[in-house]
Parts: sequence; C-alpha cells; structure tokens
Amino acid sequence: MVHIPDDADFNSFRELCENPDGWQCQYNKGGTTVWSQEQDSIKAVKKLKMRIVCKDVSAEVLYDVLHDTSYRKKWDSNMIETYDIGRLTVNADVGYYSWKCPSPLKNRDFVTLRSWLPLGSDYLIINYSVKHPKHPPRKDYVRAVSLQTGYFVKANGANSCVLYYLTQVDPKGSLPKWVVNKVSQFVAPKAMKKIYKAGLKYPEWKRKHEPDFKPWVYPEQNTLPSVNLEDLSIQRADELENIDESGVSEHISEDEDGLSKDS
Repeated sequence: MVHIPDDADFNSFRELCENPDGWQCQYNKGGTTVWSQEQDSIKAVKKLKMRIVCKDVSAEVLYDVLHDTSYRKKWDSNMIETYDIGRLTVNADVGYYSWKCPSPLKNRDFVTLRSWLPLGSDYLIINYSVKHPKHPPRKDYVRAVSLQTGYFVKANGANSCVLYYLTQVDPKGSLPKWVVNKVSQFVAPKAMKKIYKAGLKYPEWKRKHEPDFKPWVYPEQNTLPSVNLEDLSIQRADELENIDESGVSEHISEDEDGLSKDS
C-alpha cells in the first residue's frame, strides 16, 4: 500500500544515514565519502550512501536548494525535466523527474512520492516510486524505480552543515558492472560536490528570483492540485520492461556523467 511517511519512517532513514554498520567505504576524499551496502538477495539492488561536509552553507539554505525546482535547472546538468504533479499533504507531494544517461544508454525517468520534515535545525527529504494513472511509462525513457531515496541535512554550526544522500534505485535495464562501479567511484562524489556548490551560490540567486516564495516552508503558497492517495499504487520494478544494455561500451567522457541521480 502507498503510504505517506510518518515519524517512524523519518527516524529510520536518519538512523540509516548516521549508522556506519554494514557499509563498505568506496570513496573518501576531500570531505566527501561514499559507501555501498550489499543486499541479502542476489537480485536486490545495492544501497549507496554519500556524505559531504558543506562549509559556509547553512542547513536551511541546503534544504531550500534541494526543494527549489526552479533553481535545480541551474545546477543539475543531468536533469532533462522535473515538475510537481500534485500535493498530498502540507509536507508530501508527487513529482516527476527525468535524467540524461550517456549514449547509447536510454534516458531514465521516475514518478515519486516525496515527503519532507524539518527537525529543529536539521532537515529530511525522502521519496519512493509510485504509479500515477496520468503519468505512465513513456516510450522514450526507461522508467526507473526508487525503492528508497533521500537526503538528511544535519546542521554543523550556524553556517555549515553535513549532507547525507542515501539511495536504493533500480535503474532497470541489464546495466554492465562498469556502470555500477562508475556511479559509486566517480559520478556520486561529483554529484555531491555539485549540490554543495549550488548551496554556496543559492542565497544570491534566490534574492533575484522570488525571494519570498518557498512553498516547502510556507504551505499556503502551494497551488498544486490535490492528489488522492487512493489513485496511487506502488511502482514495482518487475512490472516494468527490462531493456538489455549489458553490452554497452565502457567509453564515457567525464562531462557526460548522466548516470547520477539526485532527486
């Protein structure tokens, strides 16, 4: 059943972010760390967890960056399109996100239920994939599945924070092993640094672009149509077409890193 995350879900996600048990370090350099966690089942998708120390960016600012879809177009070069479909509650909505994969891989897209929670000076945003009757899979994309994805922004003083990003995503398609390795060893750290840089530039950008408009903070500003929870269902990976991309060449340039997923 589709459900809107409650306090227990948020606390469980926060615990996953902060607890080191069961995680293997894949990358640790310049304040950015990436871990992976193998799952019990052979077919299960592995979890990735990332952490970056963001100096000179407050937790509040980084939280705004992660919510602000208008600003996302400025910093997320892998994004093709993103939009909010509708709202469920004052702190939950349904949205769409598509992102570029390097040729000849097909581009991916998601429909997710997203929920967020400020906890004092810390912030959480979590999502998982759902099916919406008006947004079925498209022929020009591979519909990927977020089993569990989210951010935990932890305040670290008045003007500094630590950002955790945890994701368990089934990208569908029979992706070759080099793609999976590249995500954890190169693409993921680069994506985290991109968010950090976006945080440094956001206050100046926001001053010039509707500085008082923050519907994620002020629910009365939210003009999205309402979505009924009954119209949604869980998006299961085995219901989607599986594209065979296992023979893709390992050649990929550093600026063509559309394998990252930041939503």
